[in-house]
Amino acid sequence: MRIDRSKPGWPDRHAEVYLESNGREGHVVDLGIPGVPAVDTLLLQTTGRKSQDAKISPLIYGRDGGRFIVVASKGGAPKHPGWFLNLQDQPEVRFQVADKKYRGVARITSGAERERLFRMMAGLYSPYDEYQAKTSREIPVVALEPREEIERL
Repeated sequence: MRIDRSKPGWPDRHAEVYLESNGREGHVVDLGIPGVPAVDTLLLQTTGRKSQDAKISPLIYGRDGGRFIVVASKGGAPKHPGWFLNLQDQPEVRFQVADKKYRGVARITSGAERERLFRMMAGLYSPYDEYQAKTSREIPVVALEPREEIERL
């Protein structure tokens, strides 16, 4: 699937296509960045820290053993993305990887583990290095640890 990031609402449309196709479309995404290959994405469902509503975010991921790794980059913005703030308050999450759905725990990594995983993710998606260079915050790296498979998000 190719994503046109110039269109407003593209993350919501990406999530919609992913859900409607049960991961057949939207799992592998071409973000249209010259020199950057297509990436694997998952859908992360967090609980809104204020609204308590389910929020779904499509995110690039990598694998580390049985864990799925995501980066809270927000393109190098000065503040963390909403989904990250949500999981700080409520680390119990649901997520979908292709056609598999899980209930699990999100764990924020630190120190040498964070650095190793950030390097791994920058190897999959090189703009992460740019994003880190343009912000003073340390971009969080999160490990999604599946606990059980579920029927749906």
